[in-house]
Amino acid sequence: MAEVIEVGHSPDPDDAFMFYALTAGKIETGDLEFRHVLQDIETLNRWAMEGRLPVTALSLHAYAYVTDRYALLPHGASMGRRYGPIVVTRKPIGLDDLRRETVAIPGTLTTAYLTLRVCLGEFPYAVVPFDQILEAVAGGRYGAGVIIHEGQLTYPDHGLVKSLDLGAWWHDTTGLPLPLGVNAIRRDLGAARMRHIARLIEESIRYALAHRQEAVEYAMGFARGMDRSSTDTFVGMYVNELTLAYEDEGRRAVETLLERGFKEGVLPRRVAVRFVEPGA
Repeated sequence: MAEVIEVGHSPDPDDAFMFYALTAGKIETGDLEFRHVLQDIETLNRWAMEGRLPVTALSLHAYAYVTDRYALLPHGASMGRRYGPIVVTRKPIGLDDLRRETVAIPGTLTTAYLTLRVCLGEFPYAVVPFDQILEAVAGGRYGAGVIIHEGQLTYPDHGLVKSLDLGAWWHDTTGLPLPLGVNAIRRDLGAARMRHIARLIEESIRYALAHRQEAVEYAMGFARGMDRSSTDTFVGMYVNELTLAYEDEGRRAVETLLERGFKEGVLPRRVAVRFVEPGA
């Protein structure tokens, strides 16, 4: 009998694209059967605190609090090169004015919130479900909102403007890509099982990149109103060479953001990043 491994990830086109081959049975998984658990990222972040799922996507910010339970898988990270979460407003405003606005954020454990804190320091905020932020800002409930997922492409439809691109700001500040979402695996699975699952996830990502059209077609089912072209663009933003493997640049980006988060006082302690290493 196959061992069932639950995998948590967001119902978003980029995650759907990455896990397509595992979901659709396109690759051989041996004695493992993967069961996909779809939840919004902040729910997955909270679940990781409990160690609920053996394999899960989560925000890099949330990973800082679960290093005792989870190691980072070396594949499946979402990193933006000069792009990432954006802050939208009804009219353009600068950073000083932004610090005085109440900002709608998608969760206090999201990397979007961590990065904005590193950028702005302290600011007033309200937690709002990510798919309600655009309407909340457009309707005047909040002066600004942090937008993740497909809202990064659709915000003009709500009459909003981009006042801050956190990915561009991060690159201008550090020269590095912005690490946002990561995949983590519970350490109690043991080193051999962790390495095996890491290889299968890498194989799934490689399959999707090699069979892009069919994988994008599958991802369209999670596109929340985006057309095929926009879905393909969004997938291309967050599934790239650093998704296949962090390499030195990606690892530096992770360590730099977490260190900046500690120095800003967002994180209570320095984070020792632990990866699943080949042969470890």
